[in-house]
Amino acid sequence: MSTLFPDMSIQQFQFFVREVYEIPNNRHFDIGEMLNQIQRFGMRGIKGIRKKDIEKIKKNLIISFSFFMSILNRLNIDIGEEIWKRFPYLCSYCNSCPCSCKEKKSVFRQVVYVDESKRPQTLSGFQKMFNEIYPASSRTLEHAGVHLAEETGEFSEAIWAYRSNRTDEEFKGVMFEAADYFSCLVGVFNSLNINFAEEISKFYPHNCHKCGNSPCVCSYEIIKNYES
Repeated sequence: MSTLFPDMSIQQFQFFVREVYEIPNNRHFDIGEMLNQIQRFGMRGIKGIRKKDIEKIKKNLIISFSFFMSILNRLNIDIGEEIWKRFPYLCSYCNSCPCSCKEKKSVFRQVVYVDESKRPQTLSGFQKMFNEIYPASSRTLEHAGVHLAEETGEFSEAIWAYRSNRTDEEFKGVMFEAADYFSCLVGVFNSLNINFAEEISKFYPHNCHKCGNSPCVCSYEIIKNYES
């Protein structure tokens, strides 16, 4: 049985997605189709922001994040490592915590100093880190949603660029954009003042949230018509 707890690490959730969803996702979807699922559920979550429906936001963004993890699993990307390389408790543009890009008017990303002693060990720890770098108090929930939509698009563009040419440089772009996407996803939960890891553990108490199995045995028809 695959079980998640609120104190999970990012790697533990990524392993959970591999254990529960790798077989059905490999059978049902290519990478482009999984991108569509990230966008499908992500935009439903953002619609929840407009409608002020917190349950709709939480549920859809968690499903979107699961498909995101499935793509990273297929590409063998350790998202925890990429997040830390990109944001080592600092904004990767201005090299500050909290971010001071507006004051410094940073245009180019800075070379950042990495203090390994600050590295979060849990998903909640990474969420807290991003709230300290980019405080939720400095933006509205709607602004956080728009930023997530923007980064979802940039992650998609990076995937298509890599799939078109398969260069190492474009693969690095996928890893960079994956870290940026994650930062904006937890930014929405920070704006809601909701613990992302706790919500994931409630949504996936044991195995697949829909069929209850590991690996998932949901048919393609069930996934295609899933309403959330």
